[in-house]
Amino acid sequence: MTEIETGKIRIGIARCLLGENVRYDGSQKLDRYLRDVLGQFVDWVPVCPEVETGMGIPREAVRLVGEVENPRLVGRKSGEDWTGRMQEWGRKKLALLDKENLSGYIFKHGSPSNALGRMKVFGDNGQIFYSGTGIWARMVMDHFPSLPCEDDGRLHDAGIRENFINRIFTFKRWRDVVRGGYSPAKLVDFHTRHKMLIMVHNEAIYRKMGKLVATAGSADPAALSDEYEANLFKALTYRPTVKKHVNVLTHALGHFKKDISADEKQEMLELIDRFHKKLIPLIVPVTMLNHYVRKYDKSYLEQQIYLTPYPAELMLRNHV
Repeated sequence: MTEIETGKIRIGIARCLLGENVRYDGSQKLDRYLRDVLGQFVDWVPVCPEVETGMGIPREAVRLVGEVENPRLVGRKSGEDWTGRMQEWGRKKLALLDKENLSGYIFKHGSPSNALGRMKVFGDNGQIFYSGTGIWARMVMDHFPSLPCEDDGRLHDAGIRENFINRIFTFKRWRDVVRGGYSPAKLVDFHTRHKMLIMVHNEAIYRKMGKLVATAGSADPAALSDEYEANLFKALTYRPTVKKHVNVLTHALGHFKKDISADEKQEMLELIDRFHKKLIPLIVPVTMLNHYVRKYDKSYLEQQIYLTPYPAELMLRNHV
C-alpha cells in the first residue's frame, strides 16, 4: 500500500471557519469537519483579511462595488473605501505566505474579501452582478496560480471535497519533490506513482504528460518541471466522474489477468458494475482491488497513489 506522508500539510484558511469570532458582527462560522477531521492532518494558517487590514470587531459590514473584475470594497452604510488598505496589507501578507509552503487555501463563501466566486457586486449604474470574487481571494489566486483553492460552501459537496483534498495532498507530494532537489529520475518516479490518479482526472492531459516525462533526460530541467507542474494541476482541476473511475478500475484489473481466478475476476467486475450504477461507493471496489494487490504482490499497483491518495480516516471515498 502506498505510504501517506507523515508530515502535515499547511493550508491557508479563513479564521472564522476555525471558530474565531472575527466576523463583522463578532460571530464565527466554525466548520467542524475542517477543524476536527481534516485538521488532524493539516497545519492551518489562519487569515482574516478584514481584521488584519484594520477593521474592528464588530464593524460595519462591507460589500463589493463597481466593476466585477476590479471591484472596490466599501462600507455598506458609510461608503468608506477599504480597497487600497486591503491591497496594501495583502501585498505584505502574500510575501509572508510565500514562506509558509502552503499546499492549499480555503476561503469563506459569501465574504466580500474572502469569497472564491459567486459574490454579489453592486455596479455603479445600479445593476447587480453575481459573479464577483473577494478582494483577498483574488490576490491569493493571482499570486499562487497553481495552488488548490476552495471555499467552505462548495466543500459541502462530497465530490468537490474529495477532489480538493486529493489536490492538496498531491500538491504537497509535488512540492516535496521540487524542494528536495528536482532531477529527471525523481520526475519519472513521481509520474509513475501518479499515473492512475492523473488518468482518472483527465486522460488527454495524462497522455500529454507522458510525452513530457519521456523527454526528462534531454529537456531543460527547470522548463520541464514548470511545464509538468502546470499540466499536473490543470489535470487535477477536472473532477473524476463515475465513468472515469470505472475506466481506471477496469484498467487496474487487467494487471491481474494471469493471477486471479475466474470467480475473483467476476466478483471484481460485479463490484465495478454496482459502483457504475451508483449502488455502492467508490471505497468498495478500491478496497477489493487493494486486497488483490497485496494478495498477488503487484508492485506497480502497490505504488499507485490512486489506491490510497490520502488518509483513510477522512472517509472521502465512502461518499463518492
